[in-house]
Amino acid sequence: MTPKKIALRITEDQEQMLCRHLFTGDDLESVSLGLCGQFSLPGGTGYCVHQVVPVPNENCSVRQPNAVRWPVEATVPLLEKAAARGLLLLKVHSHPPDAVDFSEQDDRTDRTLAKAFRHLVSGDVTHLSAIALETGVLRVRAVGRDGEFGEIRRIVRVGDRIEANIISEDLAPEEAQASAVQAFGDGTYQTLRSLRVAVVGCSGTGSWVVEMLSRLGVGNLILVDPDVIERRNLNRIVNSTLKDVEKERPKVDRLRKAVRTMGTGTQVETYQTDLLNAQVVKALATCDLLFGCVDSADGRDLLNRIATFYLVPLIDVGVRIDADGLGGVQRICGAVHFLVPGGSSLLSRGVVTAKQVEADGMRRHQPDQYAARLRESYVKGTLVQQPAVISLNGFIAAHAVNELLARIHGFRRDALAGYRYQLFDLREGTWQCIPEGPPCVALGRFVGRGDTKPLLQNPSLS
Repeated sequence: MTPKKIALRITEDQEQMLCRHLFTGDDLESVSLGLCGQFSLPGGTGYCVHQVVPVPNENCSVRQPNAVRWPVEATVPLLEKAAARGLLLLKVHSHPPDAVDFSEQDDRTDRTLAKAFRHLVSGDVTHLSAIALETGVLRVRAVGRDGEFGEIRRIVRVGDRIEANIISEDLAPEEAQASAVQAFGDGTYQTLRSLRVAVVGCSGTGSWVVEMLSRLGVGNLILVDPDVIERRNLNRIVNSTLKDVEKERPKVDRLRKAVRTMGTGTQVETYQTDLLNAQVVKALATCDLLFGCVDSADGRDLLNRIATFYLVPLIDVGVRIDADGLGGVQRICGAVHFLVPGGSSLLSRGVVTAKQVEADGMRRHQPDQYAARLRESYVKGTLVQQPAVISLNGFIAAHAVNELLARIHGFRRDALAGYRYQLFDLREGTWQCIPEGPPCVALGRFVGRGDTKPLLQNPSLS
């Protein structure tokens, strides 16, 4: 097979489901099936696990310490679903502790399946095959149409810890990042250097996030924002100048120039557009982490969907100031959300609502219709922008970046899952960790779908 890089993403919950079924304590092999979505990586292909379907042990005709056979009937429904939705079948079976490689019998089985499946798939790969060890080792390979194998060396477990999708050579720390290495160690630095991170929204909080990620030594940044710098932005966009206003310089260009001027070695890719763009969606799918620094409900919801479809962790940054118009402040707070695909969402946490998403989308893309419905009270909204304070933006952005460091380095004493929803209230002087609630029903069915037609099941992205 030709792809130079192949990666598989699997959520921690999916992997735990596999382990519970595959290792029951009887030392006999078991098997589980699943479905995977696909997407493009730079120079290769990515796969993400969409569904895991254990094959009941009692349904297997053979279960031995070094062999397992399962009924064909268990495969048919998944194959039909895969063919209808552009997914790939995944086969995972357990191996004894001393059998760390695919066996000759595994090779024969996979080639037989490839021959049977190839009329159902249009690409070069017929299915994915994996062996699991109770030690936590997972070996995965892609099986080609002619029975050739392509090992998937990069397996990313998506959960409360953050891993990079791209293996890079060991890099000596730049002198500029020496203090970060002293604080968090060389392993954290190497991970930061190999990360591909998107920052969506390059204004108040986003510009602070870009500043800190670059100076920490993150290897690659993707910046997304449709707007140019205006005079009213000068009080909150880090590194913005009056000259940028006069030249109507795009925000992403200003920040890219600032990063280059730092000389930290961070590579920057920019998109002067909003999220409702197929090219942007596909670029964000290749990332190891997304930072959402947008204040619109539709933008935040779309980012949550990208994270869900492609199994990418998302850090959402929110700031809110409610002024009374008389020089007083009724509320001044911020929130940092860490969102794991398959868990709760901004929708299920009540951060955004379906009505807000619809209204924001209409305001952005159908302004005349939005204005008419606003006058007729069909939608609720305000044309008055909330005040922005650079010190609050920097405060919340710093907490968001520290959340990234905590999930790479693991320096927290308590379990990371308890920090998925953090709320800061400067007026009350509180910092709360809010229970995130149950998994999102609305987004749960899209976990790991990868590329679809249309993208994200959104006709506006076709």
